[in-house]
Amino acid sequence: MLSNYTAEVPDPHVSRMVNIWNQYQCMTTLNLSRSASGFESGIGRGMGYRDSNQDLLGVVHLQPTRSRQRIIDLASTQLSDGTCFHQYQPLTKKGNADIGGGFNDDPLWLPLSVYAYIAETGDNTILAERCPYADKADTASTLMDHLELSMNYTLRNRGPHGLPLIGHADWNDCLNLNCFSTTPGESFQCAGDIAGSVAESVMIAGLFCAACDRMAAIYRLIGQEAKAADILARKAEMQKAIETNGWDGQWFLRAYDAYGHKVGSKESEEGRIFIESQGWCVLGGVGSSDGKARAALDSVKKLLATPNGIVLQQPAYSTYHIELGEVTSYPPGYKENAGIFTHNNTWIQCAEALLGDGAQAMEYFLAICPSKKEEQIETYRCEPYVYSQMTAGPDAPTPGEAKNSWLTGTAAWSFVAISQYILGVTPSPAGLVVNPCIPPGWKGFSVSRKFRGKTYKIDVRNPHGICRGVRRLTIDGQAIDGNTIPLHLGGDKVNVQVVLE
Repeated sequence: MLSNYTAEVPDPHVSRMVNIWNQYQCMTTLNLSRSASGFESGIGRGMGYRDSNQDLLGVVHLQPTRSRQRIIDLASTQLSDGTCFHQYQPLTKKGNADIGGGFNDDPLWLPLSVYAYIAETGDNTILAERCPYADKADTASTLMDHLELSMNYTLRNRGPHGLPLIGHADWNDCLNLNCFSTTPGESFQCAGDIAGSVAESVMIAGLFCAACDRMAAIYRLIGQEAKAADILARKAEMQKAIETNGWDGQWFLRAYDAYGHKVGSKESEEGRIFIESQGWCVLGGVGSSDGKARAALDSVKKLLATPNGIVLQQPAYSTYHIELGEVTSYPPGYKENAGIFTHNNTWIQCAEALLGDGAQAMEYFLAICPSKKEEQIETYRCEPYVYSQMTAGPDAPTPGEAKNSWLTGTAAWSFVAISQYILGVTPSPAGLVVNPCIPPGWKGFSVSRKFRGKTYKIDVRNPHGICRGVRRLTIDGQAIDGNTIPLHLGGDKVNVQVVLE
């Protein structure tokens, strides 16, 4: 199975992870999600909707058939109003409402996983698969219906700044802007929310923009150009809302709370800058033309980056803030309170590569790389071959110590970051796109990639020591225009030569 993707690269840590352990861990998250490990609670937790959609990004090249079925299972746990069961039980495939819900980012992960499946396999028949809504089992809805419902849910649920309402929380389960819990020991995940709140998430706004790009590609693939144009118009609206109301001068805000106050702002005493909105706004294309994207990533490096990875926010919260929720309940430097959450570090790696800084992308990749942690294993104290959920940040008494290994979305996103953004071999409906963004010190690398029944041997040369820029691409000796390998060229084995300049 691991022969589906192999790479020969100059760095031994990258080689060890991308060829063996990263893909191995991706298979583990496909099988177990976050439901049972030495750290997790077992079957009561079930399979996460958000988690499982992201896990598919790292395994669709290994397990396309299982990925297809998982997508259908996930879509079938969506409700007819567009919300989703945050978790479901894998044996019954029934949603688990007792564990909490109302996470308004959940619906937007489905377009990402569906696009990844179609880009990998070319199988757009999945869009016509019947997937009933969880609360209306007799509905004859299709997967495409679910995708459109997911996008429209975000559009229908926006706040006074034109940004998506956060609901109970977004990807950061602990940013509970509507909970207002005063009960010691109460589960923030299951606590109720105040009615009529206007709390908004800039992170969801950036994610929505990225989902629009995937949806536009899907529409074009099936010949629905008008819908592609419409969804890109909705993206432009959201980008304008972010640039107008989500920009804080040098970075993107994290959110607006229930009172309409800024979260993650230079005006904040603590928690002035958060990592998630910087990553997703850049990945959603926000600020790419006017310098905002570059400024946001520069702020990440200046204010959040450490030798062991990027902390979630700074400064850490020192006291409990009832209007912010669980994120302020952890000790400084741990978990969501300025810990190094490895999952969201990968989004910054992707963002740096997207903007063309291969050296910085690789620096961030190696900062959280388990193989490299062997050099400080007495501090790291977790397996030096699989990603952990969290590493203690500088504010903690035990900085550099890892927690919760194996079952983390870091696995899938790290494989996406290294294979698609840094090494730059990316599946698309039209074929493999080759667009590396590597450290300038790398003289080259090669990738062997099985794709749509063929094996592609891709050799990349970097004679002038640059990060990005495909000057020439030849297929079995035939030069082609652009950097997409046409599906019809070559036999069962295709030799591709790429020169950067």
